Amino acid sequence: MKTPIASLIILCLALVAIPASAQVLYENGPINGTTDAWIFDFGFTVSDTFGLTANSTIGGFQFGVWEFSGDVLSSVNWSITSLENGGTLYGSGTVSGKSLTDQFISTNQFGYDIDLITATGLNVGLSGGTYWLNLMNAQDPRGDPTYWDENSGAGCKSNGCPSLASEFDIGTVPSESFTITGSGTTPEPSSIMLFGSGILGLAGILRRKLL
Repeated sequence: MKTPIASLIILCLALVAIPASAQVLYENGPINGTTDAWIFDFGFTVSDTFGLTANSTIGGFQFGVWEFSGDVLSSVNWSITSLENGGTLYGSGTVSGKSLTDQFISTNQFGYDIDLITATGLNVGLSGGTYWLNLMNAQDPRGDPTYWDENSGAGCKSNGCPSLASEFDIGTVPSESFTITGSGTTPEPSSIMLFGSGILGLAGILRRKLL
Protein backbone atom coordinates (compact mmCIF):
# COMPACT_ATOMS: atom_id res chain seq x y z
CA MET A 1 0.00 0.00 0.00
CA LYS A 2 2.97 2.34 0.38
CA THR A 3 3.82 2.33 -3.34
CA PRO A 4 0.89 4.56 -4.53
CA ILE A 5 1.68 7.13 -1.83
CA ALA A 6 5.39 7.22 -2.68
CA SER A 7 4.61 7.50 -6.39
CA LEU A 8 2.23 10.41 -5.74
CA ILE A 9 4.83 12.31 -3.73
CA ILE A 10 7.57 11.76 -6.32
CA LEU A 11 5.29 12.88 -9.15
CA CYS A 12 4.19 16.06 -7.40
CA LEU A 13 7.73 17.00 -6.41
CA ALA A 14 8.82 16.46 -10.01
CA LEU A 15 6.10 18.86 -11.17
CA VAL A 16 7.37 21.49 -8.75
CA ALA A 17 10.89 21.08 -10.10
CA ILE A 18 9.87 21.65 -13.74
CA PRO A 19 10.84 25.22 -14.78
CA ALA A 20 8.20 27.62 -16.09
CA SER A 21 7.42 26.70 -19.69
CA ALA A 22 6.88 29.04 -22.64
CA GLN A 23 3.68 31.01 -22.21
CA VAL A 24 1.83 34.07 -23.41
CA LEU A 25 3.11 37.02 -21.37
CA TYR A 26 1.18 39.76 -23.18
CA GLU A 27 -1.52 39.63 -25.85
CA ASN A 28 -2.81 42.77 -27.59
CA GLY A 29 -5.62 41.00 -29.40
CA PRO A 30 -5.98 38.98 -32.60
CA ILE A 31 -5.12 40.02 -36.14
CA ASN A 32 -7.71 42.33 -37.69
CA GLY A 33 -6.50 42.39 -41.30
CA THR A 34 -9.22 44.69 -42.65
CA THR A 35 -8.81 48.19 -41.16
CA ASP A 36 -5.28 49.56 -41.60
CA ALA A 37 -1.58 48.73 -41.16
CA TRP A 38 1.67 50.62 -40.67
CA ILE A 39 4.88 50.28 -42.68
CA PHE A 40 7.96 49.17 -40.70
CA ASP A 41 10.64 49.05 -43.38
CA PHE A 42 12.30 51.63 -45.66
CA GLY A 43 13.50 53.52 -42.58
CA PHE A 44 10.22 53.49 -40.67
CA THR A 45 9.75 52.10 -37.15
CA VAL A 46 6.50 51.12 -35.41
CA SER A 47 6.46 50.85 -31.61
CA ASP A 48 3.91 49.34 -29.22
CA THR A 49 3.86 49.04 -25.43
CA PHE A 50 3.36 45.79 -23.54
CA GLY A 51 2.99 45.12 -19.83
CA LEU A 52 4.46 42.39 -17.63
CA THR A 53 3.02 41.53 -14.23
CA ALA A 54 6.18 39.85 -12.88
CA ASN A 55 9.79 39.04 -13.67
CA SER A 56 9.86 37.31 -17.06
CA THR A 57 12.13 36.18 -19.86
CA ILE A 58 11.02 37.20 -23.35
CA GLY A 59 11.58 34.29 -25.73
CA GLY A 60 9.76 35.55 -28.81
CA PHE A 61 6.77 37.36 -30.24
CA GLN A 62 4.06 37.04 -32.89
CA PHE A 63 2.45 39.78 -34.94
CA GLY A 64 0.17 40.23 -37.94
CA VAL A 65 1.32 41.78 -41.21
CA TRP A 66 -0.05 42.96 -44.54
CA GLU A 67 2.14 41.90 -47.48
CA PHE A 68 1.98 42.10 -51.24
CA SER A 69 0.51 38.94 -52.76
CA GLY A 70 2.98 36.06 -52.52
CA ASP A 71 5.54 37.90 -50.38
CA VAL A 72 7.21 36.08 -47.47
CA LEU A 73 8.98 38.03 -44.74
CA SER A 74 12.65 36.98 -44.52
CA SER A 75 13.93 39.13 -41.64
CA VAL A 76 12.98 41.92 -39.26
CA ASN A 77 14.87 43.98 -36.71
CA TRP A 78 13.45 44.36 -33.22
CA SER A 79 14.27 46.11 -29.98
CA ILE A 80 12.74 46.34 -26.50
CA THR A 81 13.16 49.71 -24.81
CA SER A 82 11.88 51.76 -21.90
CA LEU A 83 10.57 54.53 -24.16
CA GLU A 84 9.18 54.73 -27.69
CA ASN A 85 12.15 53.50 -29.77
CA GLY A 86 14.51 54.98 -27.20
CA GLY A 87 15.46 55.27 -23.54
CA THR A 88 17.00 52.21 -21.91
CA LEU A 89 17.73 49.38 -24.35
CA TYR A 90 16.90 45.97 -22.85
CA GLY A 91 17.46 43.87 -25.96
CA SER A 92 17.67 44.07 -29.75
CA GLY A 93 18.49 41.95 -32.75
CA THR A 94 17.40 40.53 -36.08
CA VAL A 95 15.20 37.47 -36.52
CA SER A 96 15.57 35.46 -39.71
CA GLY A 97 16.03 31.90 -40.96
CA LYS A 98 14.78 29.26 -38.52
CA SER A 99 13.95 31.96 -35.96
CA LEU A 100 11.32 33.52 -38.25
CA THR A 101 8.20 31.92 -39.73
CA ASP A 102 5.62 33.53 -42.02
CA GLN A 103 2.21 31.83 -42.06
CA PHE A 104 -0.35 32.92 -44.68
CA ILE A 105 -3.84 33.42 -43.24
CA SER A 106 -6.00 35.11 -45.88
CA THR A 107 -6.23 37.84 -48.51
CA ASN A 108 -8.12 40.97 -47.47
CA GLN A 109 -10.48 43.23 -49.39
CA PHE A 110 -7.57 45.41 -50.56
CA GLY A 111 -5.69 42.49 -52.13
CA TYR A 112 -3.00 42.21 -49.43
CA ASP A 113 -1.94 38.89 -47.97
CA ILE A 114 -2.58 38.76 -44.21
CA ASP A 115 0.13 36.69 -42.53
CA LEU A 116 1.11 35.70 -39.00
CA ILE A 117 4.81 36.24 -38.23
CA THR A 118 6.43 34.24 -35.42
CA ALA A 119 9.83 35.32 -34.07
CA THR A 120 11.78 33.09 -31.70
CA GLY A 121 15.25 32.87 -30.21
CA LEU A 122 15.08 35.94 -27.97
CA ASN A 123 16.41 35.84 -24.43
CA VAL A 124 15.54 39.13 -22.73
CA GLY A 125 15.05 39.19 -18.96
CA LEU A 126 12.69 41.89 -17.71
CA SER A 127 11.09 42.79 -14.41
CA GLY A 128 7.41 43.59 -14.09
CA GLY A 129 6.51 46.86 -15.79
CA THR A 130 5.74 48.48 -19.14
CA TYR A 131 8.06 48.32 -22.16
CA TRP A 132 8.10 49.18 -25.87
CA LEU A 133 8.45 46.62 -28.67
CA ASN A 134 9.93 48.33 -31.74
CA LEU A 135 9.90 46.74 -35.22
CA MET A 136 11.88 48.03 -38.20
CA ASN A 137 13.84 47.06 -41.33
CA ALA A 138 11.45 44.35 -42.49
CA GLN A 139 12.83 42.50 -45.51
CA ASP A 140 11.38 40.22 -48.17
CA PRO A 141 13.16 38.82 -51.24
CA ARG A 142 11.23 41.05 -53.65
CA GLY A 143 11.91 44.27 -51.76
CA ASP A 144 8.23 45.14 -51.26
CA PRO A 145 6.98 47.11 -48.23
CA THR A 146 5.57 45.25 -45.23
CA TYR A 147 2.92 46.63 -42.86
CA TRP A 148 2.14 45.82 -39.21
CA ASP A 149 -1.56 45.06 -38.82
CA GLU A 150 -3.60 47.56 -36.79
CA ASN A 151 -6.24 46.17 -34.43
CA SER A 152 -6.54 49.02 -31.87
CA GLY A 153 -6.14 46.45 -29.09
CA ALA A 154 -9.60 44.96 -29.73
CA GLY A 155 -9.81 41.69 -27.81
CA CYS A 156 -6.66 42.31 -25.77
CA LYS A 157 -6.47 40.16 -22.64
CA SER A 158 -3.36 41.28 -20.77
CA ASN A 159 -2.10 43.69 -18.16
CA GLY A 160 -1.61 47.16 -19.65
CA CYS A 161 -3.65 46.63 -22.80
CA PRO A 162 -4.65 48.01 -25.15
CA SER A 163 -1.12 48.95 -26.12
CA LEU A 164 0.01 52.50 -26.71
CA ALA A 165 1.52 52.77 -30.18
CA SER A 166 3.59 55.13 -32.27
CA GLU A 167 4.79 55.35 -35.86
CA PHE A 168 8.24 56.83 -36.49
CA ASP A 169 7.12 59.63 -38.82
CA ILE A 170 3.58 60.37 -37.56
CA GLY A 171 3.59 59.88 -33.81
CA THR A 172 0.68 58.29 -31.94
CA VAL A 173 -1.31 55.69 -33.90
CA PRO A 174 -3.83 52.97 -32.97
CA SER A 175 -2.10 49.87 -31.57
CA GLU A 176 -1.18 46.74 -33.49
CA SER A 177 -1.84 43.00 -33.27
CA PHE A 178 0.93 41.16 -31.42
CA THR A 179 1.69 38.67 -28.67
CA ILE A 180 4.75 38.48 -26.41
CA THR A 181 5.81 34.96 -25.38
CA GLY A 182 8.37 33.57 -22.96
CA SER A 183 8.54 32.29 -19.40
CA GLY A 184 7.36 33.78 -16.15
CA THR A 185 8.79 33.74 -12.65
CA THR A 186 9.40 30.32 -11.06
CA PRO A 187 7.52 29.66 -7.79
CA GLU A 188 8.83 31.35 -4.66
CA PRO A 189 10.36 29.01 -2.00
CA SER A 190 7.45 29.76 0.33
CA SER A 191 4.99 28.67 -2.37
CA ILE A 192 6.91 25.45 -2.92
CA MET A 193 6.91 24.73 0.84
CA LEU A 194 3.15 25.34 1.01
CA PHE A 195 2.61 23.07 -1.99
CA GLY A 196 4.80 20.39 -0.39
CA SER A 197 2.86 20.56 2.88
CA GLY A 198 -0.37 20.02 0.96
CA ILE A 199 1.11 16.99 -0.78
CA LEU A 200 2.21 15.43 2.50
CA GLY A 201 -1.22 16.07 4.01
CA LEU A 202 -2.91 14.43 1.01
CA ALA A 203 -0.54 11.48 1.28
CA GLY A 204 -1.47 11.06 4.95
CA ILE A 205 -5.17 10.98 4.12
CA LEU A 206 -4.61 8.41 1.38
CA ARG A 207 -2.47 6.31 3.73
CA ARG A 208 -5.24 6.21 6.34
CA LYS A 209 -7.74 5.14 3.67
CA LEU A 210 -5.46 2.44 2.33
CA LEU A 211 -4.62 0.89 5.72
